[in-house]
Amino acid sequence: MVIVYPKTITFAKIIGEMKKATTIEEQIKKLKDRNVIIGNEDKARENLLDIGYFRLGFYCFPFEVTYPEKNNRNHKHVGGTLFEDIIKLYYFDVDMRNLLSKYIYRIEINFRTYLIYTVSNRYPNSSTWFVDNSVVRSQYTTRFDDFVYNDKFRDIQVIKCHHQHHINDRYAPAWKTIEYMTFGAVIRLYKNLKDDSLKREIARYYNYCSTTSFENNLETILLIRNSCAHSNVLFDINMPKSIKDGPAGKMSENKHNLAGAIKVIEYMLKRVSCNRFDDMIKQLNEILSSDEKSEKIKNIIQNCSGLNF
Repeated sequence: MVIVYPKTITFAKIIGEMKKATTIEEQIKKLKDRNVIIGNEDKARENLLDIGYFRLGFYCFPFEVTYPEKNNRNHKHVGGTLFEDIIKLYYFDVDMRNLLSKYIYRIEINFRTYLIYTVSNRYPNSSTWFVDNSVVRSQYTTRFDDFVYNDKFRDIQVIKCHHQHHINDRYAPAWKTIEYMTFGAVIRLYKNLKDDSLKREIARYYNYCSTTSFENNLETILLIRNSCAHSNVLFDINMPKSIKDGPAGKMSENKHNLAGAIKVIEYMLKRVSCNRFDDMIKQLNEILSSDEKSEKIKNIIQNCSGLNF
């Protein structure tokens, strides 16, 4: 799209109105002007170079006077706001991302494995059942080459090796292909299975009576997984779809927040491994009970995420 500006607006004026890059010293001054107390400027410089001023802004936001208003912000902070508290909130998010990534990986691998095993043994004569129109809905199979089995996917070493040895195969078998599909693509494949009884069988393995609730909870886990993978903000995440009640429990006030998502992750992890579930609960409690967090940070986390200390 070509943007046409009125003749009265010169290019120099447009450039002049654009935001300009700032130095670390300018960033520190700006924070101070906004009522942030910086006790150790050398450490603050290190933090800003490590994290970035823009990314840190997401963690400054809850300390602002106008929070949670996103329009007409003046970025002034509540009196007494410590730069160290902003950094601690940031590292709370880092710790949560690292923790959840680790255990979501177990859930992802388990679901992928069980799907491959169950469907492949239901259709033993169709090793590429993921593109079989008698097994999977056509709206999935017709686009499979575009969103999964493209040139980049064929360059995966295992897939490339398969086609070098089986030159007449259009696709590698399910236990090879699905292993390298993204979590999102695997969930989408499950949702597009034509046999509802097969979908219910897979859902019941995780003790879900409703495939709708199961799919919703898988998508909840996927969203958190992707947020962790891309280092997105977690503590105040707002789930775009309500988390449905199910075997993970009633969500009540936690249908859209991190606490609700963690309940789903904990439940699914326990179905995968009781030992890993125990490990996760222990490590989660360690993060929440850390003495490093001030009451102000705890209140922010609790109000935004629904997590209790």
